[in-house]
Amino acid sequence: MCGIAGLCGCRRDGQKSIEKMTDRLTHRGPDARGIWRSSDDMVLLGHRRLSIRDLSEKGAQPMVSHSERYAICYNGEIYNSDDLARKLVEKGLVDKFRGTSDTEVLLEGIEHLGLSETLKFCKGMFALAVYDMETHEICLARDRIGEKPLYYGFVNGAFAFASEIGAFKEIEGFKNRICEEVLNIYFCHGYIPAPYTIYQDIYKLEPGTILKVTAPFSYFNPLTRENEETILGVQTSGGAYSFETYYDITEVAKKGRENIFKGSEVEAADELERRLRASIKGQLVSDVPIGAFLSAGIDSSTIVSLMQQESSENVRTFTIGMEDPKYNEAEVAKEIAKHLGTDHTELYITEDDAKKVIPSIAHMFGEPFADSSQIPTYLVSKMTREHVTVSLSGDGGDELFCGYRSYESVRRIWGKMHSIPAALRGPAGKLLLKTGTAKGQVAKDKARLLQAKSPEDLYRIQYEMAPHAMDVAKSKVMLPYKYSLSDKDVLSEVNHDIMLMDMKMYHPDDILVKVDRCGMAVSLESRIPMLDPDVVEFAWSLPTELLLDPKTGTGKQVLRNVLYRYVPRELVDRPKKGFSIPVGKWLRDTELRQWAEDMLSPEKIKREGYLNPEVVSKVWKDFAVDKGDWQPLIWYILMFEEWLAD
Repeated sequence: MCGIAGLCGCRRDGQKSIEKMTDRLTHRGPDARGIWRSSDDMVLLGHRRLSIRDLSEKGAQPMVSHSERYAICYNGEIYNSDDLARKLVEKGLVDKFRGTSDTEVLLEGIEHLGLSETLKFCKGMFALAVYDMETHEICLARDRIGEKPLYYGFVNGAFAFASEIGAFKEIEGFKNRICEEVLNIYFCHGYIPAPYTIYQDIYKLEPGTILKVTAPFSYFNPLTRENEETILGVQTSGGAYSFETYYDITEVAKKGRENIFKGSEVEAADELERRLRASIKGQLVSDVPIGAFLSAGIDSSTIVSLMQQESSENVRTFTIGMEDPKYNEAEVAKEIAKHLGTDHTELYITEDDAKKVIPSIAHMFGEPFADSSQIPTYLVSKMTREHVTVSLSGDGGDELFCGYRSYESVRRIWGKMHSIPAALRGPAGKLLLKTGTAKGQVAKDKARLLQAKSPEDLYRIQYEMAPHAMDVAKSKVMLPYKYSLSDKDVLSEVNHDIMLMDMKMYHPDDILVKVDRCGMAVSLESRIPMLDPDVVEFAWSLPTELLLDPKTGTGKQVLRNVLYRYVPRELVDRPKKGFSIPVGKWLRDTELRQWAEDMLSPEKIKREGYLNPEVVSKVWKDFAVDKGDWQPLIWYILMFEEWLAD
């Protein structure tokens, strides 16, 4: 795993800026730094290396192709690079490779097969930039689901890109203003979804997308695209840019629903296990030590079970425990590890351990990000890195196999609501809120839910209806984003529709961001077998009855059926405690309360000018006396303020 950065058309001292950008990414690649510049000094590529495969200099980056036409800087892993290498040799396109790195194979594939076709062939996680020295075109690309990050935009007239948004601040003369228009989305969800970022003129490249930019790399605004199809745009002063979607999760989901799996429950588990084992086998390829995160949950337990089947040695597993039994799953994880025979390591963390992470969060994420499970995720990553360089995780199971309890709540709530005609529900909900008839937070929440047009819209409203979320920021602009555009029936089945909503925004912009930043902060590469395209495509073909227990509504049935082959039901069929910490309790009862009150000082908030001090004060006062469910919004505000102070 690595960190990449680049500058194109830089009018200032590009060399100094690219060096500082790569220095900012040292944690992503502590083993080496490389910088390449074009002969006309128009393009600079920077790379920080975390050596995973081909630890020799033959795997160093930035790398130039055999023909010396292309240069690449790349972050990620291509798990089927050996298959791609054989294809290139068998077609007579490459005689032999200099080393054994997947970077070299990827680069030669791009030159001989084209970027889009190569990426469609590859299985892996990646963010890359490749420069064509003949056409003076640079292409940025990101993996299918969004495991690896890639930011791009303009700073002082130069086109720039990097693995983390913090690297842009290292460019000489950086003065991009805070994009206040995204704050209302942030305060609804606790993260900023792609393509937006916290800064004006800097964007996230969306998953499954290729961006091509041709010299002279003049300014363009990607938000003015008319649609999500491949289109060509002309820059403001020469050159051109285009976007291509080479992998669209919506189209994958639609295709799956059009080709429903017809086999039995046992056959579904057989097929899922086959695909997961193939994915895990490919992801076990490494020239450095490898292990896995293990909680007491279905997802990580399944991955570890199948890893143990594919490995010739005992798998190394890692768990953190909490002192508070309400949040501790370490004891059950230890039982599962013992049953599977893994080489297990656990670490119990204290409240002080967790609190010490808070001051580093803003720097770690580079922009406001407020999923409080970021703290235990960082701590387990830190502990794991002391033993291995690569760790597999079970992320993706909830979104692909209908695992979240909120999915069942949508079905239950909609079942009570839909008997009331929509023509009555919507106006009634608005009237209750407008007149103040809905007293108390529970009543107000119900009034908002009454306005839902569909189960999908109901799911969206649940995640946007945090009290005062839309009033915290001074800006009243609400930019369009993926949840608000996914409020209708797309897949003809409610559960699959809301899973698709999560796969388009929550999963790539929250879960995968958290996993990447927390792992990379300690130079740990995280791999996610469930996001293999063969697994993803099969998951979308599964009928609802193979995902949900018809009696209890419990999800992930097909995944559970795979796990039960290796771990007794009684070990894993327990209430899930979640990977979380008691943030609310700490903020009310410990020394963190003083920190929070200082961060939320009305004078400070007013002086900064981004938030409404009266609203922030009301939220804090209600939270402090445990009046209403304010914890998520309070944490969102605190993480924004911590980021401002970084």
